[in-house]
Amino acid sequence: MKLIIVSGRSGSGKSTALHVLEDLGFYCIDNLPIGLLFPLTREAAAQATPGRLNKMAVSIDARNLSGELANFEDIYSQLQETGITVEIIFLDADEQSLLQRFHATRRKHPLSDDKTSLREAITSEKKLLEPLSKLADLYINTTGMSMYELRDQVKQRVVGRKEQELALLFQSFGFKHGVPLDSDYVFDVRCLPNPYWDTSLRKYVGTDQPVIDFLEREPASRKMVDDLIAFLDTWLPGFAESNRSYMTISIGCTGGQHRSVYICEQLGKHFREHYNNVQVRHTELPHLQARGET
Repeated sequence: MKLIIVSGRSGSGKSTALHVLEDLGFYCIDNLPIGLLFPLTREAAAQATPGRLNKMAVSIDARNLSGELANFEDIYSQLQETGITVEIIFLDADEQSLLQRFHATRRKHPLSDDKTSLREAITSEKKLLEPLSKLADLYINTTGMSMYELRDQVKQRVVGRKEQELALLFQSFGFKHGVPLDSDYVFDVRCLPNPYWDTSLRKYVGTDQPVIDFLEREPASRKMVDDLIAFLDTWLPGFAESNRSYMTISIGCTGGQHRSVYICEQLGKHFREHYNNVQVRHTELPHLQARGET
């Protein structure tokens, strides 16, 4: 039996993720009280022909009793001891994005009231959900993501992953916009020659051939790619052996347009030869959709 627990702050996309899982054959329950996790799994295991109950997904959020949230780590350990495969997906976004989403939808935050402002509710919700966020197998920062991009992420990274297989995401970003919070590894490639200073290349990005040609003429670019491949080839198997399900490798340059994009593409190309679930995403280039092979 496989159980996926979807959690995260309100407005981060939990409902979208749960809908994707439901469309793909999971038996889904929204806003399940933590105290019902054991009865649910026992009932599913007792079915003579479990069918779709072999794959379940539940959403757990801050509407749970605070005492149950605080004790979640113990409950999680007990669930694992029963032999159930449990994965936790935690979604979040930066505070400003969450504020904008609530203002746009005009929905009431579940923790806000006449004494608690929306901003205060969003902040306190983060603290309440820490017991789940620190145990997450997969953390997805949905800041700047459309609903469709989030659906693709869940499909490719979660559903497209075979059992006991490591799913990889290589994402480029710009340091001037901040380091992605969902990173497992962060590599800085600002030491490479910058195509931006060639005025003829400024209109291009790291997936365009003129930028590719520029960087491939530079020995440092090839050296960087080779060194990162050697490092990841050495250490990723250790994460897989320790039952790690997902890894997010972030590559940063100044603006996230040229060098980091090129390096991510090169890494994605290499690791698709060795892993079945590899996705490449360019954070600062929203017109380039996340691409993956599963």
